[in-house]
Amino acid sequence: MTKTDAEQSGERGYAPGPWWADLGTGGAVALIVFGGLAAAWVFFRLPGAPQEVTAGYYQVAKVVSIGLVIVGSTLLGRLRTRAAATEETN
Repeated sequence: MTKTDAEQSGERGYAPGPWWADLGTGGAVALIVFGGLAAAWVFFRLPGAPQEVTAGYYQVAKVVSIGLVIVGSTLLGRLRTRAAATEETN
């Protein structure tokens, strides 16, 4: 069998995206609020808080940063769409 005889399709199999990829603005705001509540939980050392406070704050910071990145990306996308629509009308 030669190289040209092999059947090839143009489709690629992509792995599923990360869990936070399709959250949208509402989900991102919920992540930020949840991170704030978790930070308060760790600060007041309520039951279930990690023994090492720094580990708790590190985990909270990851959740909040994902939310902030999603909100920022969404807002930038909306601003670009609005600017493109304004240029088309002028």
